[in-house]
Amino acid sequence: MRGMGTIINVVAVVLGGLIGLLFGKKLKAQFQETLIGAIGVCVLFIGIAGAMEEMLAVRGNGLQSGGTMVLIGSMALGSIIGELLNLEGLLERFGGWLKIKARSEGDAGFVEGFVTASLTICIGAMAVVGAIQDSLQGDCSILVAKAVLDMMIIMIMTASKGRGCIFSAIPVAALQGSITVLAFFLEPVFTELALSYLSMVGSVLIFCVGINLLWKQKLKVANMLPALVIAVIWALIEV
Repeated sequence: MRGMGTIINVVAVVLGGLIGLLFGKKLKAQFQETLIGAIGVCVLFIGIAGAMEEMLAVRGNGLQSGGTMVLIGSMALGSIIGELLNLEGLLERFGGWLKIKARSEGDAGFVEGFVTASLTICIGAMAVVGAIQDSLQGDCSILVAKAVLDMMIIMIMTASKGRGCIFSAIPVAALQGSITVLAFFLEPVFTELALSYLSMVGSVLIFCVGINLLWKQKLKVANMLPALVIAVIWALIEV
């Protein structure tokens, strides 16, 4: 069944969130803070690994880097577009609406948890490639693997940041569901080079999410999301 991968992914996120919520209630504040630090470090290294995988290549007896201009250009232009559209504000307002609907007005960290969790599991090539493969080939193996990873991440994040993280299942369903439906039209756009650039820029954005988890300085990662689109366009222009 096409679309099954996204369904499995959404269920995994909700399940991980419910387990984390139950587990988190038994944790003292000091343990929750330690968990936030732990998941922040993990997110940082996931971002670093993904970016280095696309930027570094073996040439002879050494390593050669590439993609620097694509990364800088995509991040700069994407951030400007995101600021103009105020995507961070839109995501936070949606989180605030969910907070009211979920009757969680007393949960001060609801919106932050929702935004952080959504950005952590929605950014990256696995979501795009997996949804396309699920739609065109009926193969949901990539999304199933992503579902397992997302479940673990959301379980830990919910235990430390609260129930808002569970609602990150909504952006996952919206993004991957849309790509699954539109896969026939999107497949020619996502060439091998485009996916490489998408993975590189997406990994840097994941790294930025890790920074927000570890340090008080707030990076508006949602306002950087158009960088993903710029990266794909850049690849199409290069061809």
